[in-house]
Amino acid sequence: MKLGAFSVSLAVKDLRVSQEFYEKLGFTVFAGSLEMKYLIMKNEQTLIGLFEGMFEKNILTFNPGWDQEAAELATFDDIREIQEQLGASGLQFHKPIASSTSGPASGTLEDPDGNRILIDQHR
Repeated sequence: MKLGAFSVSLAVKDLRVSQEFYEKLGFTVFAGSLEMKYLIMKNEQTLIGLFEGMFEKNILTFNPGWDQEAAELATFDDIREIQEQLGASGLQFHKPIASSTSGPASGTLEDPDGNRILIDQHR
């Protein structure tokens, strides 16, 4: 199963303060803006998302169809294929994605410890 680009999405209290902290660790803004209340920050191949007021807990995020530079991959496992593979192994998204659809979609599930996992396909 190919899940695509990986990042950690952090629920932050103050986006500007968090941005300054991660810049001190060598991260730079890759996408988003303070006005949109989120920043995607990058340090070499490491991606983190900072999200103010968008969700309660931190989330592990995968983006099928993208590499770590957010460049489109020529081939990738569509989220509906991933959903089918997860189902075959006994795992399910909280809200299933209709198999008759195509294109962008997202699904979430939790690991045994309650950590949220987002699979977010943008293409």
